[in-house]
Amino acid sequence: MADDAGLEAPLCSEQFGSGPARGCRAAADGSLQWEARGWRWWGFSGAFTVKPEGRDEGGVGAPGTASPPLSGLQAVFLPQGFPDSVSPDYLPYQLWDSVQAFASSLSGSLATQAVLLGIGVGNAKASVSAATATWLVKDSTGMLGRIIFAWWKGSKLDCNAKQWRLFADILNDVAMFLEIMAPIYPICFTMTVCTSNLAKCIVSVAGGATRAALTMHQARRNNMADVSAKDSSQETLVNLAGLLVSLLMLPLVSDCPSFSLGCFFFLTALHIYANYRAVRALVMETLNEGRLRLVLKHFLQRGEILDPTSANQMEPLWTGFWPSLSLSLGVPLHRLISSVLELQQLVEGQQEPYLLCWDQSRNQVQVVLSQMAGPETILRAATHGLVLGALQGDGPLPGELEELRNRVRAGPEKDSWVIVREIHQVLDKLFPKFLK
Repeated sequence: MADDAGLEAPLCSEQFGSGPARGCRAAADGSLQWEARGWRWWGFSGAFTVKPEGRDEGGVGAPGTASPPLSGLQAVFLPQGFPDSVSPDYLPYQLWDSVQAFASSLSGSLATQAVLLGIGVGNAKASVSAATATWLVKDSTGMLGRIIFAWWKGSKLDCNAKQWRLFADILNDVAMFLEIMAPIYPICFTMTVCTSNLAKCIVSVAGGATRAALTMHQARRNNMADVSAKDSSQETLVNLAGLLVSLLMLPLVSDCPSFSLGCFFFLTALHIYANYRAVRALVMETLNEGRLRLVLKHFLQRGEILDPTSANQMEPLWTGFWPSLSLSLGVPLHRLISSVLELQQLVEGQQEPYLLCWDQSRNQVQVVLSQMAGPETILRAATHGLVLGALQGDGPLPGELEELRNRVRAGPEKDSWVIVREIHQVLDKLFPKFLK
């Protein structure tokens, strides 16, 4: 073509993110001509035009090139620099998260309609003061529940973000079910909606905190604010679509309670399934207690370390709620000892910058950390505690640990201090390999 005849040798090339490299040539009129995926981007001299390589202006573009409308949507709803600026699991998680948000929006519309009917909207005999009192009691109950739950489980939400995220969404479904059932039993209406709002406030604490933890995981270029903002935009778009569908759905189900309840159960099943797929798609690359337990178990049995994807696929989504071993890191010293003898037993033979107390009867391990303890020390302390828990479990163990397991099962509980010290000696050989 005439354009090709005027091209000179390439001047430079660039590669942006994970996209393909594109070269830059000088055109006959002195402008710069950029090439990418078979396209030429004319710039630096007036408005740019797009021309497929080797074709007329009306030809079909190269496959895989984003059209301008699609590029605009990507800029509005996806973080800048996508996909390089986010974790690899970002897209599958967000897709399933959008499905669950849509289902939750429709379920929420059904629940809201039920609550409004219950407090007397549309009923000429309903008292405004009674409805206001019910609403105030409902809100105050939720506020108290929010404070208590944040105090009770706030420190656990970061390390078990996936599990609490799933828990929050299931609890939200329970809350909406209570709201739908509330008008059916008017005598218990106030108590039911208060319980529902209490559950919803717990959901807001758990959901908000875990969303922050997941955003930190997904943001790979110090772009937490951008990832969070785009996640909010996606959710707003999904909720808007849910509202539009709700406007069509509510008139159809308002006169048929059984059909409304059937729609709710269908949407709830879709909501739970989409949430399960969303959290299962996440590949967290840090070690919490559950993933460390899986990695350590695999190492003790096979001498290999699980990769993050395998460990996340094997991780139970209810781990952290009913653990077989209670492991507490960073416990104050005064909680572990009450006599000089206990202090002597605790520090005897300890060379690492942590002190560990093992209660066999309650299967509880508590660790006091030195101010000099770094990440490696904390990992060793957690490994130490999980190895002690493995002695009371089943499954193959290396020879030295198998001997200690037999002693634990046969010996008295007063040998706990001796077992703890002997595990130190085993870890001196085992832990460097595990850490490497």
